[in-house]
Amino acid sequence: MSQILLIHSSVHGYTQKICEYLQRQLIEQDQLVTVASLAEAPDLALFDKVYIGASIRHGKHRPALYQFIEDHRAELDNKPSGFFSVSLVARKPNKNTPQTNSYMQQFLSQSPWQPKLLQVFGGNLDYQGYGAMDRNIIRFIMWLTKGPTDPNTKVEFTDWQKVDEFAQQIIEA
Repeated sequence: MSQILLIHSSVHGYTQKICEYLQRQLIEQDQLVTVASLAEAPDLALFDKVYIGASIRHGKHRPALYQFIEDHRAELDNKPSGFFSVSLVARKPNKNTPQTNSYMQQFLSQSPWQPKLLQVFGGNLDYQGYGAMDRNIIRFIMWLTKGPTDPNTKVEFTDWQKVDEFAQQIIEA
């Protein structure tokens, strides 16, 4: 049994939802799991394993993610740890792996931490949950990438079986 910390950098709460789902899966496998936001993360030394999930906002991961990694790099490097990225781009079959997802590749090129366990999950599209500016920006991006543009669209692009597999990889790490 491991003490596992799942940290989320989430703007609209969807990455947090994935972390909470992972928490339930891991608890079913007799793991002790804490979920916390990036800003409220407890002392990493209290945990055997640390995993961070971060969403994409306006085409990139938030600066606070990179600052957190810089502040805690030694701890992240010295225990089983991993990273997953959540984006609408990952809804596409040719962009839903760490190797093919441009946001993951961008993260790896910018981060001093190079976690061994990586994953990419499709995000949630909920136009009514966004402010006017975000709604219009995202609709434009969806139009460019041939995604849904109806302003009433609400759809999860997450492959939950893939999330289950990630939970198993956490246990085995």
